[in-house]
Amino acid sequence: MKILLPVDGSPFTKRMLAWLVTHEEWLAASHEYTVLTVVPMIPPHAASMFPADQLKSYYEDTAEAIFKPIRKFTAKHDLGTAYVSKIGHAPEVIAKMADKGKFDLVIMGSHGHSNLMNLVTGSVATRVLATSKVPVLLVR
Repeated sequence: MKILLPVDGSPFTKRMLAWLVTHEEWLAASHEYTVLTVVPMIPPHAASMFPADQLKSYYEDTAEAIFKPIRKFTAKHDLGTAYVSKIGHAPEVIAKMADKGKFDLVIMGSHGHSNLMNLVTGSVATRVLATSKVPVLLVR
């Protein structure tokens, strides 16, 4: 299976990774993992105050700070993993990548809000569920 793992470095990412390793069926060598982080875009009016190379460095450094502990984790568990960082609005980028990248499954952590809370505030997981054509497995 081709599996997309959206991450943000939060405790919910850690919980999702811990769940993954406690379920051996997800650790098969036949699975292909891609770890995705989405860095929010700096508003254009603010971004215009910085040189392009500085902005690029900011986005790369932010993504790498999220990837660093996950790289250690995947190496420890011998998971063949690709790492991708994108800039934008997380739910849209995750759903678009899942669909266009022809992934079989998205596994992601969720805050575990109630339905009422999701109606009021929304969540990345809820929006990915609503917009992606790829099955999504939420870990709470």
